[in-house]
Amino acid sequence: MDVHTARAVFYKLQAELYEKNGYTCALPFNKQKGEKKDYAYFTGIVNILTEHTLRTYAKQNGLQYGRDVKFDDNPLSLSYITDEAGRLQGIMSRRFDGAYPGTENPLAIWEVKEYYYTTTFGSRIADGVYETQLDGFEINTISKETQKNIQHIYFIDDFNTWWNMGKSYLCRIVDMLHVGHVDEVIFGKEVLERWPKVLHELLAAHEVAVQGR
Repeated sequence: MDVHTARAVFYKLQAELYEKNGYTCALPFNKQKGEKKDYAYFTGIVNILTEHTLRTYAKQNGLQYGRDVKFDDNPLSLSYITDEAGRLQGIMSRRFDGAYPGTENPLAIWEVKEYYYTTTFGSRIADGVYETQLDGFEINTISKETQKNIQHIYFIDDFNTWWNMGKSYLCRIVDMLHVGHVDEVIFGKEVLERWPKVLHELLAAHEVAVQGR
């Protein structure tokens, strides 16, 4: 999506889902100034869709959202893994943009990169791709050592940034997906259909894990 499409999608979801149903997930603002200052559209879209999918699942299964089914929409701590006795087994080096069901023993952690106002493909974006690759190494290592599968999901958007200016780095992202440094890459408007499906897969995996205890 470009900034105009992302803005339209965000405000549509905000009106039809978030405000209409009294949702509570975080809708952070971007880091722009002046006329460009507004919500972080893609992050808001991800959060609204996540809450909507989890609330719908909870209602259909006689569960309570926020207690039985939940996610962390703004992790303020590092994600970490504990054993059944609560002893620390592994911890991430960086905070992520979201975690399901939370930062303790997450089944999935994700980061959102939106570059709608970027005019040049600089080192900040390139460094972000490199950081994601390092995150993948770390997550895979911790998953292997603790025998707990952690899904690493990468949301990216802005058509011009990736398809016009940064196609070589887009290829690097696809390569990261192929070698397993990320488990899912969701591009732009794909979030509307693909992300709810991924969430249902995570919900099913969580249900199986709980039943197996």
